[in-house]
Amino acid sequence: MAWTDSAYRARFIDHAAHLGIRIHTVSRDPATRGFVPLPRRWVIERTFGWLMQHRRLARDYEALPARSEAMIHLASIDLLSRRLTSQSTPTWRGT
Repeated sequence: MAWTDSAYRARFIDHAAHLGIRIHTVSRDPATRGFVPLPRRWVIERTFGWLMQHRRLARDYEALPARSEAMIHLASIDLLSRRLTSQSTPTWRGT
């Protein structure tokens, strides 16, 4: 199952259904005002934040999509190995 924003239209949902992927659209309640986090949306935003800590993924430097995919795999491996070993992630924010 995959979650999508309400901005995705029927064409995307039809294509995902053709591939066998179930789509659940997360939409905002029209009665709410101001900022309200949408369910499951924060998971994607958090993941993008983790990936952007790797400098090479902050910009689109790669010529081939396969290289970008490989860099995402390496970033995920790095994140998981740091979690398993309880090492802190080096960051520029603390300097």
